[in-house]
Amino acid sequence: MRQFGLIGFPLSHSFSAKYFAKKFTDEQIMDARYQLFPLKEVDKFQSLLEQHPDLSGLNVTIPHKISILPFLHSLSEEAASAGAVNCIKIDRNSSGVVLSGYNTDVYGFKESLLPLLNHNHRNALVLGSGGAAKAVCYTLKKLGLKCTLVSRAGDGLIALNYSQLSEEIISNNMLIINATPLGTYPDVNDCPAIPYQFLGNNHILFDLVYNPAETKFLCYGREAGAATLNGLKMLELQAEKSWEIWNG
Repeated sequence: MRQFGLIGFPLSHSFSAKYFAKKFTDEQIMDARYQLFPLKEVDKFQSLLEQHPDLSGLNVTIPHKISILPFLHSLSEEAASAGAVNCIKIDRNSSGVVLSGYNTDVYGFKESLLPLLNHNHRNALVLGSGGAAKAVCYTLKKLGLKCTLVSRAGDGLIALNYSQLSEEIISNNMLIINATPLGTYPDVNDCPAIPYQFLGNNHILFDLVYNPAETKFLCYGREAGAATLNGLKMLELQAEKSWEIWNG
């Protein structure tokens, strides 16, 4: 039985196990199972591999998309350029375990976002500074969009602090992506501290969070007339790309 799974912490909000269980049932895949592996500290990763010798692939989520990098033997072009990994292919040979890192968030985000974009969307604010934000910025730049990071520790040069978000900045950035975990179940009343009153009809708010389906971030955007999208389609697309990699 081939084993796959998700590492990160916490994982109570994740739909990944349900998604793959349904996929395996629908497609009559009988030789695979998918399991959640709550891993609070990344230095327990090696022990996890030893305890589960049937592991063939892993997805990676918060907070390990960057900290997992030193454990890997190779990186795809997207993973190396983004500086973050959310998919690991596990191979075994006579020399031991070989771990290859990929970033399928790039594919999932791009394919989810493209149908919404038009000529108004040339500049984007990316909320966050972790592995998901890195994948988003890499993708936006590949699409030819200008990307500005926003974080609590923004330095004013390559990243802004939330307190610096003025009406002018919001008006000049018609695409705003939440790449933080704020608003994820069970903390559904949390949201990024942006000035929502400056949003308008031409804005797109994309939340990588998918549980709940509409976060406070998206709710405030919808009420201001903005187009909104959660991260569920991105999750599904990156999961399918991960499956393709694991079986390649």
